[in-house]
Amino acid sequence: MKRSGLILSCLVLALGGFCLALSVGATNAETKAPTAAVPWRIVGQLEEACTCSAACPCWFGSKPTKMTCGGGQIVFIEKGSYGSVALDGLAVGAMVQSPAGQSMMESFGKFNFANLYIDDKASPEQRKGLLEIAKVLGSESSPKREIRYVPITRTINDKEHTIGFGKYGTFSGHLIEGGLGGSVRIVNPPGADPLHHEYEQGMTTKLAYTDAGQNWNVQGTNYMFGTFEIDSVQYEKYTAGLAQKTAAMKK
Repeated sequence: MKRSGLILSCLVLALGGFCLALSVGATNAETKAPTAAVPWRIVGQLEEACTCSAACPCWFGSKPTKMTCGGGQIVFIEKGSYGSVALDGLAVGAMVQSPAGQSMMESFGKFNFANLYIDDKASPEQRKGLLEIAKVLGSESSPKREIRYVPITRTINDKEHTIGFGKYGTFSGHLIEGGLGGSVRIVNPPGADPLHHEYEQGMTTKLAYTDAGQNWNVQGTNYMFGTFEIDSVQYEKYTAGLAQKTAAMKK
């Protein structure tokens, strides 16, 4: 009887200790502060092309010139950082397609796809930063998303810019001249975000894409070029303001 009682006592103590550990673990999980967002900053150039006729109406809240708007944005980072991780000389891009017959603004979050292309030169820590920064490219515009690690290249021959992202696609384009000379600049369109506050308007020589079940091969469509300086604080303020506008529109 004494031995049985000792064994029972040990079991009770063991179970009590296990329950206490679970309780402490749950308390710690509940009280653990959320992980702080890593600050980032990038300075560089934007290269963009899509299947709409120039100038792309999507940035003005209008429907695409074709049934859908499919295209891509590639940012080439001259100087950048993600926390203490340098991003100088890297690039990141996204290729997306809006639903047929809907404007970009009304269908954001429901795009047909939003595939990301990450510079294959990036280290694991740099890739983490580029994935976070890809939000400025509309990476959250669709629940259907694939991430590719590819060489991202750009060559500039006189006025012609040619961009490639591995085996998946390429586009080239040049700026068009304004009626009174100089380039055509679009400033603060209705759909402007920190990346598209101001850009120069052009036209593609070629836009080819063979990912996400697509097979594009068009020319004479929309091309855009811009420069940017964006940081995480600026982008967070933009997204907060956009959320308020969206909520007000729904009311």
